[in-house]
Amino acid sequence: ALIFSIGILVDDAIVVVENIARHFRMKDDRDVDERAVDAVDEVGNPTVLATVAVIAAILPLAYVGGLMGPYMKPIPVGASMAMLFSLAVAFVITPWAARRLLRVRKGEAGGHGGAPENEAALDRRYRVWMNRLLTDGRFRLRFFAVVAALWFGAVSLVAFRVVTVKMLPFDNKSEFEVMLDLPPGTPLERTLAAAQAVADRLEHVPEVSAVQIYAGLGAPVTFNGLVRHYDFRTEPRFAEIQVQLVHAGERREQSHPIARRIRPSLEEVAARFGARLKVVEVPPGPPVLSTLVAEIYGPELEGQRQLARQVWKVFRESPGVVDTDLLLTEGQPVNRLRIDRDRAALAGTTSQAVADAAAALVGGASVAVLDAPTQADPVLVRARLAQADRTDASPLAALRVGSGAGTPLSELATATADTASLEIHHKNLRRVVYVLGDVAGRAESPVYAIADLRPRVQELATPNGKPLHQTSTVAPDDPSRYGLKWDGEWHITLEVFRDMGAAFGVVLILIYVLTVGWFRSFTTPFVIMLPIPLSLVGILPAHALTGAFFTATSMIGFIAGAGITVRNSIILVDFIELRRAQGLGLKEAVVDAGAVRFRPMVLTAAAVAVGASVILFDPIFQGLAIALIGGEVAATVLSRMAVPVLYYLLNRRSADTA
Repeated sequence: ALIFSIGILVDDAIVVVENIARHFRMKDDRDVDERAVDAVDEVGNPTVLATVAVIAAILPLAYVGGLMGPYMKPIPVGASMAMLFSLAVAFVITPWAARRLLRVRKGEAGGHGGAPENEAALDRRYRVWMNRLLTDGRFRLRFFAVVAALWFGAVSLVAFRVVTVKMLPFDNKSEFEVMLDLPPGTPLERTLAAAQAVADRLEHVPEVSAVQIYAGLGAPVTFNGLVRHYDFRTEPRFAEIQVQLVHAGERREQSHPIARRIRPSLEEVAARFGARLKVVEVPPGPPVLSTLVAEIYGPELEGQRQLARQVWKVFRESPGVVDTDLLLTEGQPVNRLRIDRDRAALAGTTSQAVADAAAALVGGASVAVLDAPTQADPVLVRARLAQADRTDASPLAALRVGSGAGTPLSELATATADTASLEIHHKNLRRVVYVLGDVAGRAESPVYAIADLRPRVQELATPNGKPLHQTSTVAPDDPSRYGLKWDGEWHITLEVFRDMGAAFGVVLILIYVLTVGWFRSFTTPFVIMLPIPLSLVGILPAHALTGAFFTATSMIGFIAGAGITVRNSIILVDFIELRRAQGLGLKEAVVDAGAVRFRPMVLTAAAVAVGASVILFDPIFQGLAIALIGGEVAATVLSRMAVPVLYYLLNRRSADTA
C-alpha cells in the first residue's frame, strides 16, 4: 500500500504547482500572491473532484471478499487516506512553498485567453493536429478507427492466449518438494531406493544446493504440507524429497523454471520404479489441495470411483497437465489375523490379548521411559520386531500367548492375505473422490487447462447414463446425479476476479455519479471515462512484452489506474469549460485546454510510473506495476486527443445554436 501510494500522492501537488508556475509566466499586472491564489482557485474544484474520483475507484477494492480480501484491504484503505492528506497538502503547503521558491517570469506565456508566445514545438504540432481532427471528418474517422483497432488488438491478446490470466504468478522461492508415490504394498527399501535415485539426479542440477529424503514418514510440516496434508504420508510406499536451491542472487533462473526444467528427467527416473512423481512448489498465495482439483460427487460410491478413474485418464492424456493423482488407494495389501476364540480360551487367554500381543510386536508398544541426561524431556522406549521380521508373518507364528509356557500364535489364529478397505473422503458432509493435477505447459494457468478439460470431461459416460453436471463455485446440488466441481486454484481465481469485476462495476457507477453531479450533464461523464478502456491498449501489450501473467494484482492496477486516468480527464474537461467561460469558442477552448493541460497529465503519469517501477521486478506485484505504468502511458497519450475531440462532437450542436 505504501509503495502503491507513492505514485498517486504527488498528483494533486503536480496539478497545483504546474498551474501556479503557468500563472507566474503570464503577462499581466497581478502581484505574486494574487497569481498564486488565482492559480489554485482555477484548478481547485476539479482537483477535489478528481481526488474523490480516485478514492471512489480504489475504495471498493476494500470490500472484495474471499481469500484475497484481507491481503488487498490495506491498499485501498491506505491509498485513500494518503490521497486525502495529499489534497490538504496541495491546497495549504504547496501554494505557500511555491510562493517562496518560484519566481515570476513575465512575458513567457499568454494571459487567461491568450496562447503562449514561445510554445514548444510539440505543443504547436498538437494544435495543428487537433485543428485538423476538429475540422476534417475523414481524418477524425481514421483517428478513431486506429484507436479502435489498437483496443481490439490489445483485447485479442487475451483471446489468443498471448496474455494469460492467472490468480497469482509463480514466486521465486528457495525450495521445492518432490513427492513419490509407489504402488500399494511397496516395501520401504524399494521406496528409499527410488527416492535415492531421484535425489542422485537432483544433485546433478547446478542450482540445487541440498536434498533431504523422508521415506515412510512425513517431512516436517511446512505451509505447503499443512495445506496439502503431507503429514499423513506415513505409509512405506510414500517418499518426500525436500530440495534446497542456491540463493536467488547466485542463479539466473527463478525457482519455477528450474522445477519445470527438471521435471521430465525426474519422471524418467521414477518410471523405472513404477512410481508417480510430483514436483510441488511452495504456493505464492492460494492454499489449495492442488492447482487442478476435480471433485467427483454422485449417488453411489462405486460409481464415483468409476467416474473418477475416467476423469483421471483425461487428465493424464491432456497436454500441459502434469503431476496427476487419484486420491483413491486401491489394492493395498494387508495380513488379516483371524483368531479362534475357543482355542484362545483353552490356552488361558482372550482373543483381545492375542490381538494386542501381535499388534505390539508389529506396531510397537511403549515399555519404559528413559531419563536421558542429554535430553530435555523423557525419552519414550518402544519395542517391536525388526523391519525384516515385520514384513514376514513367520516370526509372529512362533509367538507364544497364554498361561504357562504359552501356546504358539499359529495354533490360535490364521493369517490370510487381503486388501485394505478403500478410503472414503468427505467434504462438507458429502462423499467425494478427488482427482488432482498441475499445469506445466505453454499456458501455465488453470483457467485454460480447465477450459480445455471441460468439453472432454463432459463427453464421459456416467454410471447412470445421465449427463455429467459440472460446477465451479458450489458442489452439485442434485444428489441423484453424478457431478463434478472444479476446485483448487481455479475456484479462488474465479471468486477473486468475480469480486473484482463487481468492485469495478461499482467504481464506474461512482465515477459516473460524481461527474454527472459536477458537470450537470449525462453525456460528459462518458467522455471523461473514455480513458478507462483505452488504458487496456497499454496494459495488455505490456504484459505480453514482459511475458507476465494478468493476475489479481494486475486487476488491482487496472481498477486503480481507472481513477488516476479519470482525474486527468476531469481536469482537462473542466479546463475546457473554464476557457469557454472566459470567452473562447468551443473549438479554441478544446485545442487550448489540450495543449495547456498536457504537461501536468504527463507529470502525473510519470509520477505513477516512477512509483510503480519500485515493484516492477517483484514476482508477485509485477502485474500491479505493469498495469499502472502501461495503462497510464496509453491513457495519457490517447486521451489527450480522444477526450477533447469527443467533447467537441458532443457539444458542437449546442455551441452552434448559442
